[in-house]
Amino acid sequence: QVQLVESGGGLARTGGSLRLTCVASGDIDAITAMAWFRQTPGKKREMITAINNGGSKYYLATVRGCFTISRDNGRGTLWLQMTSLEPEDTAMYYCTEEADFDSNGYDSWGQGTQDAVSS
Repeated sequence: QVQLVESGGGLARTGGSLRLTCVASGDIDAITAMAWFRQTPGKKREMITAINNGGSKYYLATVRGCFTISRDNGRGTLWLQMTSLEPEDTAMYYCTEEADFDSNGYDSWGQGTQDAVSS
């Protein structure tokens, strides 16, 4: 079992930056890929970026060029560098130990970290 703890959320103004951190613990050797999701009230969690053990990355088109995912496989640590933030980026951000686009079967979710971007 993997436990996930997200941190780094906070307040930012339009055009600002935030850096999120996710620390995975437990059976991190079993992780083959990780991802970041975000969720706003009334909407399903949405994958915005992912990275596998080989470093292959996926970005949602709307965040590509502004968000950067990185990972330390050995430590089970995941980061999300967000720049050029917009109010639409306000959301709860979650990291995962899986990266399938269909997240219905995901075993582990952290508590998330809240980002709020003001105009």
